[in-house]
Amino acid sequence: MEVFIREKENRGYAMAREGEERAGAMTFRKPSEDHIIIDHTEVEPEFKGQGVGKKMLYKIVEWAREEGIKITPLCPFAAAMFKKLDDIQDVLKK
Repeated sequence: MEVFIREKENRGYAMAREGEERAGAMTFRKPSEDHIIIDHTEVEPEFKGQGVGKKMLYKIVEWAREEGIKITPLCPFAAAMFKKLDDIQDVLKK
């Protein structure tokens, strides 16, 4: 499964694909150069239960670390993952 990030102006997303098929997307807003707000996570029904959401979140976290960006998780899925996973707390906006 491939996960990539696209960003344009003050919005962006992580997209997960399996071959030519879209597996899911996680969208974010970028109110400033060093802050993003994850606002939505969507996984296609045939990919549910396969860790697609987590893979997209980890891709965004990796990108945020590289760029010096902090994350506010408004999306319920992302918020739950930030509460559950200790290894991504370093990018959480306090």
